[in-house]
Amino acid sequence: MSSFLRPAVTGQEFTEPSRIAAQYRAITSHLAITPPVSVVIPAMNEAENLPYVFKSLPEWIHEVVLVDGNSTDNTVEVARELRPDVKVVKQVGKGKGDALISGFAACTGDIIVMVDADGSADGQEIVSYVSALVGGADFAKGSRFANGGGTDDMTGIRRLGNWALCALVNRKFGARYTDLCYGYNAFWRHCLDKIVLDCTGFEIETLINIRVVKAGLKVQEVPSHEYLRIHGVSNLNAVRDGIRVLKVILREKRVPKAARALRRPAGFSVNVPRGEVS
Repeated sequence: MSSFLRPAVTGQEFTEPSRIAAQYRAITSHLAITPPVSVVIPAMNEAENLPYVFKSLPEWIHEVVLVDGNSTDNTVEVARELRPDVKVVKQVGKGKGDALISGFAACTGDIIVMVDADGSADGQEIVSYVSALVGGADFAKGSRFANGGGTDDMTGIRRLGNWALCALVNRKFGARYTDLCYGYNAFWRHCLDKIVLDCTGFEIETLINIRVVKAGLKVQEVPSHEYLRIHGVSNLNAVRDGIRVLKVILREKRVPKAARALRRPAGFSVNVPRGEVS
């Protein structure tokens, strides 16, 4: 998919520097790319946080896809006021996994970035994710525990649980992750053709991390800093969600790749539009 920036006038000869400049979208003074970048933001009652989230997003991104999980506040209205070109997907199912799958299906960019709507992620870090992908990675995985990363929002029990589950995944699947349960990630859209996404909850992040490794995709961790949620209360439950993540890990170890491909649920296809898009 081309994202060349076409000149506004035609019938005019351009110098070589002008021709080259017209083919690239500038990110920084040292980096320019052609792939369009889509940012997927699952949101439910996050109207107070969206101004902070949208403000941190780089100007050069191709599109923002907001997946609204049937908010009872003015999340959608705030999103459209902040960014008139935002693409809103009305979620038909429930859960973060379902929201992400719906958002992926609505993306038109070559690169897809997953960003939470609570203000815990710094949108300016997207350049690091894109750089990793343009540099050769298939999947750029955010890590709060890689050198340069950090977190302001993790209790001791959650830190211990994340470490234990991460160690289990590394041992069972040959991964080299330093962080597992973190939702700030990015990948080339073609990765969706190589993995099956068939869960609806918070454990979708672990499922993606496991299946990109099983698919043989090239993974690069990107140091990321997680901040405190700005407004509202998180739906995360360390024990409940930790058990769901563990079940995913154990299930993935038992299911052969060929058998999983045969039982792909049609309702979770990322190539089929899910929910009303506006």
